[in-house]
Amino acid sequence: MMISECNPGQLSHEQITALLYKGISDDGRPGDCIFVFGSNKGAKYRVPAAVQLYKDGRAPMILFSGGTIWKGQPLPEALMMKERAVELGVPAGQILVEQESRHTKENVLASLLVLDRAIPLHGIRRILIVTSAYHMRRAYLTLKTYMPSWIEYSMCAAEDASTREDNWWLTPEGFNRASNEAGKLVRYVQNGIIADDMLDLG
Repeated sequence: MMISECNPGQLSHEQITALLYKGISDDGRPGDCIFVFGSNKGAKYRVPAAVQLYKDGRAPMILFSGGTIWKGQPLPEALMMKERAVELGVPAGQILVEQESRHTKENVLASLLVLDRAIPLHGIRRILIVTSAYHMRRAYLTLKTYMPSWIEYSMCAAEDASTREDNWWLTPEGFNRASNEAGKLVRYVQNGIIADDMLDLG
């Protein structure tokens, strides 16, 4: 079934789980850069996952993307994440920052120039994606839609507390975030914002 064939207002528990989590796994392959999508809790959940990938030698640099300044935080997401990564031992010279974007599509679009200046784009063959598990499908399809077609991806999900595949429905926060994300994913595909994809949705 194609994602575009789903009804975003009538998604079952099984469909939400399939849309957000089915087939999302890290293939273990190395890449040219670790791409970390911004979040208000990115420094807590996503940065440690990205740093571990870096320390494991999976990629030589990390790109933190996100320009939103969340309440109670003095800096944009990307700079907050960079600070945490440096604290965890990543050399500042191996970190790229994009701090203009305000949402997932802009994370990708605004990072194109940053990556092109640093690597550049024609030299990139694989990107390691780091974001929350429930956000990974949309992040992946956004990259597939707007990045050059020759780039491949490894999906390295950073688990948070309430939106894992095994618990998203157990709390109101997790249920709302996952169900809203699944509906948003379907609508974005239907509206042509991101590429469609074939999934076994049951």
